[in-house]
Formats: sequence, structure tokens, C-alpha cells
Amino acid sequence: MFIGIGTLTNVLTVLLGSGLGLLVGHRLTERIRTTVTAALGLVTLLISADAAVAVFDPALAAEVGDQAPVLIVLGSLAIGGIIGSAVRLEDRVESVGGWLQRRLAARGGHDRFVEGFVVSSLVFCVGPLTILGSLTEGFGGGPDQLLVKSVLDGFASLAFAASLGIGVMASALSVAVVQGGLTLVGLVVGDVLPEAHLAALTAVGGLILIGVALRLLDLARFAVADLLPALVIAPALVALVAAV
Repeated sequence: MFIGIGTLTNVLTVLLGSGLGLLVGHRLTERIRTTVTAALGLVTLLISADAAVAVFDPALAAEVGDQAPVLIVLGSLAIGGIIGSAVRLEDRVESVGGWLQRRLAARGGHDRFVEGFVVSSLVFCVGPLTILGSLTEGFGGGPDQLLVKSVLDGFASLAFAASLGIGVMASALSVAVVQGGLTLVGLVVGDVLPEAHLAALTAVGGLILIGVALRLLDLARFAVADLLPALVIAPALVALVAAV
């Protein structure tokens, strides 16, 4: 199989799943849609919690000391949040959703389209499988992780589209750009991140996903996308602390 087959498969499963979700979505009552969205929020919370515990990874503690991992995650989110807020990253992601809506003649209102695009893009593109799977495929390790993610995203996109509309289908573009870009990074770098750096990055990604889960559960609404720069800050802070 060629490098990139994992991302291509993921894009196709999101398109297929969201298409099926749109077909059956009008048959579902608002109560069912709300329940499905809440169920996805709970599952996302479970997945994100599993990723967040990477902050206790022994390799990370061995690299930076026992007390530093939590501070590194906190610092990554704080610095990343400042950067994301300064450049209004959430607003820019939403503007992409609005741009796509005008060209796709989306069903429903603008807010619903943007919500579907933003939430599903974050769920599909922020997480250990996205990062690990894309980089591993780029390094030549095969698409197995992304193929597993494709199945999960296919089922998730069906449920998302049934409750959030056609904006979920547009998130296939986010999957193509993010995972394709990470696969290219893997090709260029030619080696995996050190285990400690990857653990910090995974923990930060898990906490960002918790924010997405709270949003799906309608428990809190804040600019989750503004935190995305923390994914880059985390391994950089690990390298800095280890050097010091």
C-alpha cells in the first residue's frame, strides 16, 4: 500500500458515515439527536481521559523529573491558549466553516453548519491516533493505526451528521489537511518523536479533547480551538526542561 492510504481511507469513511447520517438524520427526533450527541460526548470524554493520563508516563518523568510533567502540560495549555487567543484561532476555524457553507449550500442554519464543522474537525483531528497514526505512516510503519481510526471516525461521523448536519461532512477536508500534513512531516523527519515528548503531546491532546467533550455535553462552551498551539508547545517544553 502507498503512503497516504490511511488518511485517504479516513476521509472516505467520514464522507460515507456523514452521508448516511444525513440520510437518516431527518427521521430522528430532536430528543434522539440530543441523546446521540450526549453519548458521543461521553465516549469522547472516555477517550480523552485515557490520553490525558499519559502525563504520568514513566518515560516523561525520567526525562524531566517526577514533578515537572503536570507543570509542562499546564504551561503548554497556558502558552498555547495565549497564542491561539491572540491569533483568534477558533474564529478562524469557524470562518473556514462559514466559507465552506456558502459554497456547499449547506442545509440548515449557519450556526449549525459551523458547529458541526468545528466540533467534528476537533474530534477527528485532535488525539493520539491522529498524531501517532499519521506520523507512523509517514515514517514507513504502515497505516494500521489510521485504519483503526477510520472505522471509529466513520461511526462517529454518522452520529454527528444525524445531530449536527452537513458541516460534519465538510470536516473530511480537515482530516485530509491535518493527517496528510502530519504524514508529510513524518516523511521529512524520518524518525519518531522521543517517547517523553510524545507522552506530553498526547496528554495535552487528551485535555483538549476533554474540552470538546464538555462542549458536546453542553456543560461548557469556550474556544477549544484556541488551545491547539499547545500541541506544538508541549514537546518543545519537554526539550527545554530536559536541557535545563
